[in-house]
Amino acid sequence: MGTHKGIGKRMKWTAPLAALLLALTACSGGSGGTAPAATGDSNEAAGETQKLRDVSVVLDWTPNTNHTGLYAAVDQGFYEQEGLNVTILQPGAGGADQMVASGEVPFGVSYQESITQARVQGVPLVSLAAVIQHNTSGFAAPADRKIKTPKDFEGKRYGGWGSPVEEAVMKSIMDQEGANVSKVENINMGDADFFTAVKRDIDFAWIFYAWTGIEAELRGEPIDMLYVKDYSDSLDYYTPVIATNEKQIADDPELVKSFMKATSEGYEYAIEHPAEAAEILVKAVPDLDPKLVKASQEWLSPKYQDDAAQWGMQKPEVWKNYGEWMSSQKLLEGEFDSTKAFTNDYLPTADAK
Repeated sequence: MGTHKGIGKRMKWTAPLAALLLALTACSGGSGGTAPAATGDSNEAAGETQKLRDVSVVLDWTPNTNHTGLYAAVDQGFYEQEGLNVTILQPGAGGADQMVASGEVPFGVSYQESITQARVQGVPLVSLAAVIQHNTSGFAAPADRKIKTPKDFEGKRYGGWGSPVEEAVMKSIMDQEGANVSKVENINMGDADFFTAVKRDIDFAWIFYAWTGIEAELRGEPIDMLYVKDYSDSLDYYTPVIATNEKQIADDPELVKSFMKATSEGYEYAIEHPAEAAEILVKAVPDLDPKLVKASQEWLSPKYQDDAAQWGMQKPEVWKNYGEWMSSQKLLEGEFDSTKAFTNDYLPTADAK
């Protein structure tokens, strides 16, 4: 996942944090195309034609393996089975969170970080499911830079996007080793991807291993990876998540339930069939590198659910701990009620599957 022009065009309550996270998830080779909708506007059920309800879900950025479950749910007809004709969209200039918060679309891909910031500022976004159970992001550097621990950040050049959270996370893990974050030189990466930037003017950057780390493997360019979750439980937060807004839940809880049932089935399919799921994503977004998608999917599929009882489950302590960490770092301007930021209520129960 590289960077992309225009990532700074976010709502004020998600920038600059969302700019960082959207840059982390931007696929350098993505097409930006929409997914195919479920086939047709109707299907045959019990001998009668049943009209499907058109529903959109907006991605956080260009398609990648974080999103495979959505594409699988379309391809395998899981949304159709719930009476839904789902189209997967790219975000507009304001970003996915803005589109979901305003009600322009009912569902979107977001992050615990941006939802936490949004709610403090009175924007009623709600997380419905954790796409990945544990944080797979961290600081990465080419092996020849010899960055093995946070202490090794000193004297090195960090490539980022100018978000306060970047330095806050870096400081948090460097403090544990008595290292000084002021000794890190910060360089704005602009629209360069990781591989271009480390050859040009930086030593390390913040990436998601499932995409950029796997791409490094395929390129034969070894990297050292320091996962942020390994240094603090508070940094093992949910990224990304499936989000909606409070009004959508209040006005049409049955739609939320149906959408999440099919979405869960899509991610469960990707967990159980990573090779086939990769093919579905490549078919839907042919500009993606098939080798990268396949390798990324193989690495990521077991991590969607990981040690959770089922895909999508969110723990109250994860929301509470990260909110407290953000407050301690002065990244929030107000009180955060973690209990209203997420819900597990719309995930399918075991007896309903």
